Amino acid sequence: MSDLLERLRGRGWRMTSQRRVVAEVLDGDHVHLTADEVHARAVARLPEISRATVYNTLGEMVTLGEVIEVSTDRRAKRYDPNAHRPHHHLVCAQCGAIRDVHPAGDPLADLPQGERFGFTITGVEVTYRGTCPNCVSA
Repeated sequence: MSDLLERLRGRGWRMTSQRRVVAEVLDGDHVHLTADEVHARAVARLPEISRATVYNTLGEMVTLGEVIEVSTDRRAKRYDPNAHRPHHHLVCAQCGAIRDVHPAGDPLADLPQGERFGFTITGVEVTYRGTCPNCVSA
């Protein structure tokens, strides 16, 4: 059983076969799938699952705070099940591959008080961009 499944069950979320399949598709490290990718993988496991069900399930998981919507470019949103461990993203500028990274330190410490303009900061999203090893060697 995946960590995401355990978290959803722990919240008392009704686990239908469709919801279970969507959660299983999102299982793993460095998972950042689009809704269409989630749907394609879910259909392979449960052919009758609809695109609307996948979109609705992803939306519910985001609302619950169990999945994060990630927008690293102007393309489709991606869904990250690693919602409970603070992390940043490393994105390949060529192929769009995304990896979770956990640098040491506090990114808020890099934002001086004078640059906060009175905001109460509630979160930080850092995206590192570069070229992955596969694209460099291609």
